[in-house]
Amino acid sequence: MSTTITPVEPTEPAPAPGDRRWPRRFVRPGAAALSGLLLFASFPPRPFWWLALPGFALLGWTLRGRRPRAGFGLGFLAGLGFLLPLLKWTGEEVGPLPWVALAAVSALFIGVVGVGIAAVSRLPAWPVFAAAVWILGEAARARVPFGGFPWGKIAFGQADGMFLPLAAVGGTPVLGFAVVLCGFGLYEAVRLVLARRGANASRAEAGADPDRPAEGMTRPVPRAAVAVAALSVLVPVVGALAALPLVDDSAEDGTATVAAIQGNVPRLGLDFNAQRRAVLDNHAKRTEQLAADVRAGKEPKPDFVLWPENSSDLDPYRNGDARLVIDDAVKAIGVPTVVGSVLSPDTGKLRNSLIKWDPESGPVATYDKRHVQPFGEYIPMRSFVRIFSSDVDRVRRDFGPGDKVGVFDLAGTRVGLATCYEAAFDWAVRDTVTHGAQLITVPSNNATFGRSEMTYQQLAMSRVRAVEHSRAVVVPVTSGVSAMIMPDGEVVDESKMFTPDALVRELPLRSSRTPATTMGTLPEALLVAVAVGGLGWAGARTVRARRRADSDGVS
Repeated sequence: MSTTITPVEPTEPAPAPGDRRWPRRFVRPGAAALSGLLLFASFPPRPFWWLALPGFALLGWTLRGRRPRAGFGLGFLAGLGFLLPLLKWTGEEVGPLPWVALAAVSALFIGVVGVGIAAVSRLPAWPVFAAAVWILGEAARARVPFGGFPWGKIAFGQADGMFLPLAAVGGTPVLGFAVVLCGFGLYEAVRLVLARRGANASRAEAGADPDRPAEGMTRPVPRAAVAVAALSVLVPVVGALAALPLVDDSAEDGTATVAAIQGNVPRLGLDFNAQRRAVLDNHAKRTEQLAADVRAGKEPKPDFVLWPENSSDLDPYRNGDARLVIDDAVKAIGVPTVVGSVLSPDTGKLRNSLIKWDPESGPVATYDKRHVQPFGEYIPMRSFVRIFSSDVDRVRRDFGPGDKVGVFDLAGTRVGLATCYEAAFDWAVRDTVTHGAQLITVPSNNATFGRSEMTYQQLAMSRVRAVEHSRAVVVPVTSGVSAMIMPDGEVVDESKMFTPDALVRELPLRSSRTPATTMGTLPEALLVAVAVGGLGWAGARTVRARRRADSDGVS
């Protein structure tokens, strides 16, 4: 007769008063939160991109060998430490509840990632699988819910970093993977060095030669593990150096002189457009001033002019006064101008549109923003959300998305259009380049978020996109920071916040495609496959271990 004995995990007794083990319970949770804070500190406007490496090294120490429940809790704490300060701008005018809710929901994804990293951390070459799991989490967060929220992708903190050229190789997934892999590799290298020293010290105390293993014993640190740790650090660095030739700001198709208008707004916050005519007048007057400067020889004449998103929240197709103001400004400068406007049809949803305005023919083409912002431009589950915040009623009529890729021909230059929030989405920018864009513009409106870090975080995204697709990027913003970015990611001109300005710059036009543009979603799909493979391997090992344990428990 046999009996199956179910092993019972030992439980630790409750710590007695003064028990030194009690403070140790908080070491890993504290380290997890600190790792998140280091990731936050690596993002603009701070230039400390390299803090992402110790941030992931610390996260690796926190999660390695943990059980799933602990992995989730520690990952969630890391996510809060990262995203709570990073997304503080979302509560700038609506209070802390939406901000905390968004950060908490986003941190749940990192909590699930923590489970995955803890699981694969027991595998050989675990830094590779763990970094891929992080990218899997970013891919999921960029898609669900409500179309995703990719803000806080690790790649977006690397606009000043040495790994930036990798954006041209495989886009934000490859760039982010390299940073995470290098961080985990640093931790693994330090762990193995300390393990080797500890083993040698123990052997020395026992009177054995620390450099020669005793008969029948293997080396305490396998050479394969050392090689994996070293390669996890070296491959991203060498890869970034090898990718440098892909970063090119030369003019393949000549140049274009571009003007970006920042008209400023009459007031900050959610009510910035309460004086919509004032916002429109500001941009028209600054354009007319530029026209006067061109006639006086103070500025070169631009080939085309770019206004920001929401520069005319008065629909010029329905409002004759608005149409006249825009038309006068465009005729004054005498070149095609892209105007950001809100179009309000008689029925259906509003459209956040960019209008191509010709000085002779008036409005001749439109691009409707394809990825409208949930809880900003439209309210999902409106009646439910109203329970928590009455600010949802500020959005009285939802915006609807467009369905066509935005590329305007402006005086012979094909300009790709990605409106504000769309710059965070890989597909929204890549589509414009695959449809022939020689230059990209990201017209934005950051007035809602005051003087927060949001504008700098978004500017960093545009810098990464410039390298990813090897295109100059122009960022016209209602209230700042507007900028001109070269294809190598360098900001060559920028405005101050809440200051009317006109940036005029000759920029290179390019038509070649980087590997990132050509391959599209393939690099991300491959990294997701690596993550899934690692998780499957880890799961199979766990099942085998449990079966062996069950078998050993049978007598």
